[in-house]
Amino acid sequence: MANPVPKPSYKRFKPTAKQRGNISPSVSQKVHERAGGRCERCGWAPGTFDPTGKRMGLQRAHLVRRWKLERTTEHDIALLCGPSVNSGTCHHWIDYTAEGREWAESFRMKLMGQYVQG
Repeated sequence: MANPVPKPSYKRFKPTAKQRGNISPSVSQKVHERAGGRCERCGWAPGTFDPTGKRMGLQRAHLVRRWKLERTTEHDIALLCGPSVNSGTCHHWIDYTAEGREWAESFRMKLMGQYVQG
């Protein structure tokens, strides 16, 4: 059976949320330099003692949902211990708790203030 409606002949005008959430190498480098190899929330660093045993490394975490961004900048990302699927990590905390989302918003505002002033 043929499709009764033909496909549009034009391309998307607006990037998808996934495309807007892409982290460029330069943004990633700035975030790693800012964090100094440590989780920006709890200060944990890979290779140090982890009492929970749940941390597997550091991950770049969006502080704002991708669909709210025009493009990702260094003040939209934090370097957090993860993975986000393990409860007890900072990446999981900001993704899945209201308190974590509030922290992410206030941390982003702090970063934006440094960006404007410095």
